[in-house]
Amino acid sequence: MNRIEHIQKVIEPLRQQIINHRVYQVINDVDDLRVFMEHHVYAVWDFMSLLKSLQVNLTCTSIPWFPVGSASTRSLINEIVAGEESDVDQDGIKKSHFELYLEAMEQCGADTAAFGRFSESLKLKQDRTVAYAAASTPGAAQEFVNFTFKLIENNKLHQQSSAFTFGREDLIPNMFFSIVNDLNKKFPEQLSIFKYYLERHIEVDGDHHSHLALEMTAELCSDNEAFWVEAEKAAVESLQKRIVLWEGAYQQILKHKMTV
Repeated sequence: MNRIEHIQKVIEPLRQQIINHRVYQVINDVDDLRVFMEHHVYAVWDFMSLLKSLQVNLTCTSIPWFPVGSASTRSLINEIVAGEESDVDQDGIKKSHFELYLEAMEQCGADTAAFGRFSESLKLKQDRTVAYAAASTPGAAQEFVNFTFKLIENNKLHQQSSAFTFGREDLIPNMFFSIVNDLNKKFPEQLSIFKYYLERHIEVDGDHHSHLALEMTAELCSDNEAFWVEAEKAAVESLQKRIVLWEGAYQQILKHKMTV
């Protein structure tokens, strides 16, 4: 775990940049939050794509079945997938965290149609650039998704695991939770689902899953020095892309404020 601690030390300045990013200071009302969510939804979605890439490569997902890799990594990834892909919503109904996020967007009036066009384009096997054009995907979100899929396409599992582990959604700071809680008091009919999403996120992702992901990264890197170096690089780049995404949301919120 000393190598894990080393990566954590290296990325701490980047984590602090994200946690203290100025985007949180400009989210003053539901309109601002909608703009933020329309950027953030791409990170919520491609987080799942990265997770499923790990599951496909670390377990057997084909027929006939044969054991793949170590039982330890199979256990770790399957437990994370089960929690992310089939958790429960505020009514106890089974749902993925991504589906819950889309429902939160719909409740608060954020635009989900754009992401829907992006998703449908990909389902038709169209290129990501075509999907971006169909959805008018923000440039910062495109850069974020492109980095994730570069990792997926390179198929280096230790790098995928590192980006998944250290670039996780647990980077959202307490300040943001406070903003959402305050807004929810004024507009509970618009933000109750998002508030639940964040609370569930802290309960499941921020604690148990983060520990499982650390174990998975350590196991995949093992004693391979080159793997650890590449894992550190992936962690750093994933956080840098998160900063770009947050900055894109910040600029768009400011632009929106000037038009209302």
